[in-house]
Amino acid sequence: MLVRVETKDGVEGWGEAYGPAAPAAAAVRELFGPMLVGVDPRAVEAIWERLFARTVDYGQKGSTVAALSALDIALWDIKSKDAGLPLYRALGGAETESMRCYATGFYWVEGNLNERFVSEAEAYLADGFRAMKVKVGQGIERDVELVKLVRCTVGSDVRVMIDANHAYTPTEAIALARRLDEDCIHWFEEPVSPIDVEGYLEVKRKIDIPLAGGECEHSRFGFEPWLRKRAFDYVQPDLCACGGITEGMKIATLASLTGVHLTPHAWGSAIGQAAALHFYAARPRQPFTTTAEDKMIECDRSENPLRTTIVKRPIEFEDGSWKLPTEPGLGVEIVREALRQFE
Repeated sequence: MLVRVETKDGVEGWGEAYGPAAPAAAAVRELFGPMLVGVDPRAVEAIWERLFARTVDYGQKGSTVAALSALDIALWDIKSKDAGLPLYRALGGAETESMRCYATGFYWVEGNLNERFVSEAEAYLADGFRAMKVKVGQGIERDVELVKLVRCTVGSDVRVMIDANHAYTPTEAIALARRLDEDCIHWFEEPVSPIDVEGYLEVKRKIDIPLAGGECEHSRFGFEPWLRKRAFDYVQPDLCACGGITEGMKIATLASLTGVHLTPHAWGSAIGQAAALHFYAARPRQPFTTTAEDKMIECDRSENPLRTTIVKRPIEFEDGSWKLPTEPGLGVEIVREALRQFE
């Protein structure tokens, strides 16, 4: 769900909600929207707290928080435009011009997956990627075969992550990770159910591969027990789901307190992609140590016209990196006529 917020002066901001569009749109139209009329859009944090407090009885997770996320991103778009700054500068971002990416792909499509995975890996290398994430969850034997095929194709100098999208039980996830020990997997993402913190901890105790997760979690209140228990090594809030930019910054602070790397999940339209890019560019490297690694942001490579055809100019990509927009706000100009074809 994409949302447009317009001020009385004609300044517009855009946001995005992760998940099914209809319930998030209803939350904006029927619940949050009327509460925003006449409010100063630059009071972003105060607005967030007010809206969340009004819905905490029934809206702590899911589409309600996703709708709040979309509105929060749109308000930050307006606030940074009002300041005449790209969003990441308005958030306090350091001088930087680009952000290195890792390629997300290797989806299960029809045809010969072995050939497809090899050709994808070769294409990502040609595009300048030095890290890529492979989908797993087809069964341990098949997963091992495909991951090893990718590792053989890219060599030892490229980071390879795996993402199960919570396909496995802890026992199965542990067995898969142990089979891939020699392949130097950079992280294992969503190995088990996103509501099973003890399952994550069981997997973490028994394997050497770092764990990643959090794209299905909402708000600092939801992330706090996961981070306090250090169930993740890499925490991945999706700004279009977790509560937007405002809440993303609070989750980042929690992560810094617990020594957890933060790298946002970034999968949706050009709006969500831009929000994640600005947010991540504005955050210091984590965890708070002298040896924190360089940041890498997710770059999904599947075909998605909502990243390309609805904007006047897509975010520039070059040699495995996103170029940070220089225009005020999110830096993506929505073409309303192009957007209507997807309604």
